[in-house]
Amino acid sequence: MTFKELGIIEPILKSLEEAGYTHPTPIQEKSIPILLERKDLLGCAQTGTGKTAAFTIPIIQHLYNSIQALKGKRKIKSLIVTPTRELAIQINDNINTYAKHTNIKNTVIYGGVKQGGQTDALRRGVDILVATPGRLLDLISQGYISLNDIKYFVLDEADQMLDMGFINDIKKIIAKLPAKRQSLFFSATMPASIIELSGKILGKYEKVTIKPKQATAERVEQAVYFVSKPNKAKLLIHLIEENPTASVLVFSRTKHGADKIVRLLAKAHIKSAAIHGNKSQGARQRALGHFKDGELNVLIATDIAARGIDISDLSLVINYDLPNIPETYVHRIGRTGRAKASGIALSFCNQEEKAYLKDIQQLIKQKIPVIEEHPYLLDDTEEVPLVQKPTKNQRKKSKRRAAHKPKDAESSNKPKRKFYGRNPR
Repeated sequence: MTFKELGIIEPILKSLEEAGYTHPTPIQEKSIPILLERKDLLGCAQTGTGKTAAFTIPIIQHLYNSIQALKGKRKIKSLIVTPTRELAIQINDNINTYAKHTNIKNTVIYGGVKQGGQTDALRRGVDILVATPGRLLDLISQGYISLNDIKYFVLDEADQMLDMGFINDIKKIIAKLPAKRQSLFFSATMPASIIELSGKILGKYEKVTIKPKQATAERVEQAVYFVSKPNKAKLLIHLIEENPTASVLVFSRTKHGADKIVRLLAKAHIKSAAIHGNKSQGARQRALGHFKDGELNVLIATDIAARGIDISDLSLVINYDLPNIPETYVHRIGRTGRAKASGIALSFCNQEEKAYLKDIQQLIKQKIPVIEEHPYLLDDTEEVPLVQKPTKNQRKKSKRRAAHKPKDAESSNKPKRKFYGRNPR
């Protein structure tokens, strides 16, 4: 099926063709016809499946077909709310691409920067507004934004909204929307809290769920290290030092944890940077820019900050903390092994995280190979100074343990890549 067969109008088709898009992804193929009929939609899909185009293309088409009759200053007709600045910017950029040959006007607002440029754009009038919750409510309270004319409302990455504590902000925004509107609700996961929230946003709705054909990217090699929590930093340093030219994206469960990892790596003379919600917009953009340009080889991120960020040529993803939501693991390791590239995803698992590992393996329907030989095995009780390499006796002990462990199917097929279990010489 092509976009033309979905009933997309010529100006948008021209933009899609220029961008190199001819065939819709599964979520676009299922969602666009529903949205063109102006029905509400509950969508469950991971980031990277093409859902931004799935909801923005129909909105642009509706506005294009109606905007010709409008006169005077434009009022906001569509509101797209998303949890992070990076996602908001990315969605706005996509709208710019798809609406290139229309007269649709759009802008993006988010916190962490001065509001002058954003309020200037609002004064000139926009049709589509992309916003993060905090800055949206702030500018509403200042009188720069009215939601009285909203006809199309999108709540994107709803599960992350709840994780970030935006539930009260979302309720305030919903209360300001007109009752008569088309509402779209997207989330990567569907726990009970999300179902409850969707019931407050949507009317009579259709549901689209897209599950990846494969739970994990086929080009991504995976492995897990069983390691105690105090030794995780030492193992991370070991892997980075063994592969000094690799681009490494490290996932931390918390903002505090991400900053701590940066400090621990600095003690080992390894330069890194962290991106998370407490960092200023400028700091996050600089860190990402340096990482993409190769000026920085190690980037530490929380899941929320990493959502929507596409980093090419990423050779290694490390789950410093295993996620407690198994779908998050799939999203994380999908950062590497994209397109024709191969990639590696390594996970650190301590005693408390074994339950998370079990859930992940059930989701992806495969056992993740275990690296049984490395300097910092889970039951290693000896304290090793953070920036020192293991002693000769410690290396011997690690090898003895591995030699006495029974070989199963997974260990016999242990990957030979140098990231996996290579001891320091």
